[in-house]
Amino acid sequence: MKLLDYVNPMQGTESDFRYSNGNTLPLTAMPFGMAAWCPQTHEAGGTWFFHPRHRHLEGIRLTHQPSPWIGDYGHLTLLPQSGPLLLSPGARSSSFKPGEMQVSPHYFSVHLQRYRTRLELTPTERCAALRITYDEPHQNRLIIAPLKGESHFIFQPEMRRITGYTRGHTAGVPDNFAMYFVFQFDTDLIMEESGIFDGEYQPLGTYEGTGERLGAYAGLALPESGVAGVKCGTSFISGEQALLNLEREIGDRSFGENLSTAEASWEERLSRITAESADEENLRTFYSCMYRVCLFPRTWHEYNEHSEQIHYSPFNGSICQGPMYSDIGLWDVYRTSLPLYSVLFPALLGEIMQAWTLAYEENGWLPKWLSPGERSAMPGTLIDAAAADAIVKGIGGFNAELLYEGLLKHADHPAADERLGRRGLELYLQYGYLPHDRFHESVSNTLDYVYGDFCIAQIARTLGKMDDYERFMSRAQNYKQLFDPEVGFMRGRNEDGTWQEAFDPLQWGDPFCEGGAWQGSWAVPHDFPGLAGLMGGEQAFVRKLDQLMAEEPVFKVGTYGQEIHEMSEMASAGLGQFAISNQPSFHIPYLFSRLGALPTTQYWVRKTMSGQFNSRMDGLPGDEDNGSMGAWYIWSALGLYPLSPGIPEYVLGSPLFDKVTIQLDNGRQWVIEAENNSPANVYSASVHWNGKPWEHHSLPHDEIMRGGVLSFNMVPGPAPL
Repeated sequence: MKLLDYVNPMQGTESDFRYSNGNTLPLTAMPFGMAAWCPQTHEAGGTWFFHPRHRHLEGIRLTHQPSPWIGDYGHLTLLPQSGPLLLSPGARSSSFKPGEMQVSPHYFSVHLQRYRTRLELTPTERCAALRITYDEPHQNRLIIAPLKGESHFIFQPEMRRITGYTRGHTAGVPDNFAMYFVFQFDTDLIMEESGIFDGEYQPLGTYEGTGERLGAYAGLALPESGVAGVKCGTSFISGEQALLNLEREIGDRSFGENLSTAEASWEERLSRITAESADEENLRTFYSCMYRVCLFPRTWHEYNEHSEQIHYSPFNGSICQGPMYSDIGLWDVYRTSLPLYSVLFPALLGEIMQAWTLAYEENGWLPKWLSPGERSAMPGTLIDAAAADAIVKGIGGFNAELLYEGLLKHADHPAADERLGRRGLELYLQYGYLPHDRFHESVSNTLDYVYGDFCIAQIARTLGKMDDYERFMSRAQNYKQLFDPEVGFMRGRNEDGTWQEAFDPLQWGDPFCEGGAWQGSWAVPHDFPGLAGLMGGEQAFVRKLDQLMAEEPVFKVGTYGQEIHEMSEMASAGLGQFAISNQPSFHIPYLFSRLGALPTTQYWVRKTMSGQFNSRMDGLPGDEDNGSMGAWYIWSALGLYPLSPGIPEYVLGSPLFDKVTIQLDNGRQWVIEAENNSPANVYSASVHWNGKPWEHHSLPHDEIMRGGVLSFNMVPGPAPL
């Protein structure tokens, strides 16, 4: 059985604005590919343009959307049609049977009942091959419909080709942004049945047009078989580059050959981890999460005629040398996804870090949330943690000195544009915290700045810059200024040193981001022993964690003024105040392991995996966010977790599978075995590394990369609570 057969791209797609089961899209794309494709069932739904319960299809959408909260860009929809010309999304849509639509990472297929037509697609990194089978002999066409912004179309019937661009986007691009496209047909275009239409869906004519939301429809002279082949090339550089990408990635290869290439690419990525288990549902969930991990960040560079890496810079609007990766938020992925890449894909991680170093050169500031340029979402500057984790693990392929320069800039120098760097840096440097009466989400931002300072210190030590190391290690203790011993939580502090009034740990919002004191007081990944000291010692710390897990999952909307989806999901999970639905809580169950209470970690992690994750449409406990939640599941299933990125070690957990074999880039293998494993046996009586007892709470990264066998002897036991 192929590993691809376990993947369900529908995992987590049954979501909406009020409640997230993942907020994912069922994407057909190459691993980390630039162009992704998704069925569009409801354009009027905005960024929620697909739902698995819908039964009408408006087309297959070329999408770059990393999250419904961020939006799409360079997007357009393709739909084959027979009979009368109908252009608006609702008018042109066709019903389909759920069993007659297949969405796989490497292949999409749907039968359109209204048009008696089958659409098939297989992707390359920047292009796609389509095969359309029409049952009707006449009035057959392909509709190409950009979704917003200026578009441009040119018909080239003598070459069986349509070229053009769309400038559609949500934000985060320079004024000269465009996604260029070329559609190459293997059949003649019937020009009297082809044309261009505008945003009101009125046909305008043929050959060439430019304007707001123009689309095109191409009449097709079909062969007797009724099968038309279409190849789509895309580029963010130019129309010529789109054609070059098409020739390089598809050329004269058949649909079947392209399909085989896409399948092999996915199998290679997924097979970095081979899990063995009699529980097929666990395998389906695991490899569906692996698929999620391998979608983002998106490749954003292309190769010129000399096979050199080049990219359109979403920061300065120029064509620049080198790699680029985008559509990802550092706040989300530094916790799980990027540390996983350091084990599975270290060369890729090095190239990603080099891309973000180039972003610093092009923008003057290191990125925080890219789509495709800076979107400045979420607190902190977590590129600090991503960079530190890569550097202390010896990941190569990027300019560490230049990256360090960029880190120092946002740590020491305020930006004139508050979207860049660290907002409120002057007051942070003055007081050691952001004043609650001056800044929104002051605690969450401060704690992320403090952790960022620790991470910069780790890089400074690695690079031999000991003065910087001492300075930033001193700043890394600033978190202590926000812990109020009277209430036992982190708390907003005003500019005059007084505490915020009317403290309530159940209240969400300011000074916390997407949580309250119960969720946000543990964001000290660099110094849990120090945080425990503030709480009265490690035993008191563990008791506080026990209380968190046992608390009623209730909340108060606080400064949000309404119930946001993260609140709803936490209340529904039945895990106390542990909000697995959102990234700031990811590490909470692993704190027990770090403080010597491994069985408690094992209990809560297994309970979370079994109760909150599956491979179905409702299969994720909250926003998946660029692979970060999928990576949480993968780490947890392996039996380890990167508790403190920037510290090259992984705390122990409870392995889910009987045996897992991880293929390392250096040719070695890392094997994880769980003897006597079962749903009832979630605790480890002993742990061995390469046959010797392992008494530590964590396993160093260097040990893993040398290869070896980590074995757990699993036993039953009573629940800790």
